[in-house]
Amino acid sequence: MRIRLDIAYDGTHFRGWARQPGLRTVQETLESALGRVLGGEPRLVVAGRTDAGVHASGQVAHVDLDEAQAARVLAGRSRGGAADAHDPVGALAHRLTGVVGSYADVAVTRSAVAAPGFDARFSAVWRRYAYRIADAVSGYDPLERHRTTTVRASLDAEAMDAAARSLIGLHDFAAYCKPREEATTIRTLLEFDWHRADDGVLLANVKADAFCHSMVRALVGACVAVGEGRLDVDDVADIRDARERVPEVKVLAARGLTLTEVGYPADELLEQRADQTRARRTLP
Repeated sequence: MRIRLDIAYDGTHFRGWARQPGLRTVQETLESALGRVLGGEPRLVVAGRTDAGVHASGQVAHVDLDEAQAARVLAGRSRGGAADAHDPVGALAHRLTGVVGSYADVAVTRSAVAAPGFDARFSAVWRRYAYRIADAVSGYDPLERHRTTTVRASLDAEAMDAAARSLIGLHDFAAYCKPREEATTIRTLLEFDWHRADDGVLLANVKADAFCHSMVRALVGACVAVGEGRLDVDDVADIRDARERVPEVKVLAARGLTLTEVGYPADELLEQRADQTRARRTLP
């Protein structure tokens, strides 16, 4: 049985999603909770591995259960023997959240039997992130400090928005990614825009078929350089096309970044999408 899990977490005190020896991570925390509820050593496959300090409100993962674990889910029973009255698969989310704690920094918001062919990572069509910046215009709100990056300057939101939109499309984003051996940096940036919220905070909406390492925070850093006047609007696309990292583009802090949504195709296209994603990307 494959189960889809929808997950939210405050990344402040996690060293990212992926398991690391001796470090507290989201994956380790949730897999430990699954093991306590269902037994064995369940392993999660996630839509997007977030870095240390990055948050999520719409993360997605799947877990494959063996026969014994599936039987526990369907019976609505944990190791303690307590039974769920109805929808035992849906109740798994509540049971996991109960294990990690009522006021924990991670929660499973939904659990369901995955559709045939579903793969949390490879079936995804796109991922959406939000980035929050408080500048001299909005001021600093200490209650939002864990999910907002602060920039001392007064940023030009219109220039940042124009720069962001100029980057949209299928391109090699090597200039905005930390290189990884044998990993492609070709991505389709579907949406990228900026606006000021009612409280004056600058909000970025960033959507792509996938992201390479540190890509969102580097794109945001380029736009901040434009907002501060250190780069012109046209420079960000020129940097992208040159495919070389430049010192003017800083990778901004993780605290301002939140994975908000992961998109999937219709159920009958899930397996086909997974096969397409596994193929190496190229530019036309």
